[in-house]
Amino acid sequence: MTTQLIAMHGWAGDSRSWQPWLDATSSTAAREWQWSLPDRGYGPLDARSVDWDPQAQRRVFIGHSLGPHLLPAALLERADAVVLLASFGQFLPDGRQGRQLRTALAGMAAALAGTDAEAMLRAFLSEAAAPQPFSALTSTILDAPLNAAGRQRLLADLALLESRRHLPEALAASVPCLIVEAGHDRIVGPEARRQLRHERPHAALLEYPDAGHCLLHTPVVADVIAWIGSL
Repeated sequence: MTTQLIAMHGWAGDSRSWQPWLDATSSTAAREWQWSLPDRGYGPLDARSVDWDPQAQRRVFIGHSLGPHLLPAALLERADAVVLLASFGQFLPDGRQGRQLRTALAGMAAALAGTDAEAMLRAFLSEAAAPQPFSALTSTILDAPLNAAGRQRLLADLALLESRRHLPEALAASVPCLIVEAGHDRIVGPEARRQLRHERPHAALLEYPDAGHCLLHTPVVADVIAWIGSL
């Protein structure tokens, strides 16, 4: 059986983060794993779009954080299964906490438009990696100087993040879904995680209580691949 996986990184990420997933499936004999890795082109990699292979027998979408919100509906609606890694439907909670986060996002946007973009992104990526150190990230969009196009995409997607109120409607609630949560996630807060579970009440849930937003130093790759293999 050929399983195609389209895996979308989140805000300030890029497609190199999926390399451990490719490595984990490269020697699996019972199933052919076909990876397609779109990229927003924030950093040193060019922007890249992908599509489903009509020959694939199973189509699985994996999205990290903002990832589900970054792909077109025509692609999402054809997924046979969905994996949501440290993701959300509505990022900003209602009330005071949401207002505080909105202020923080405005500060990030100002930094992107000014001279402090790389310092701000390093701080953000450090929070995403925590409780692991920034050095645990094997690659980041800061591996090369930011260019104007990358800054503009980051700004546009930051505004998208702020505006999200639910998962994309194109992600059918009827298909198998796995929600993966990080207990020490400093990016996606507890309320956003609760709301995501409410949006997908029948989803399977995989929790890593000691992990951060990037799910570093967890068995997430093996666990998710095992879940996909059980479908």
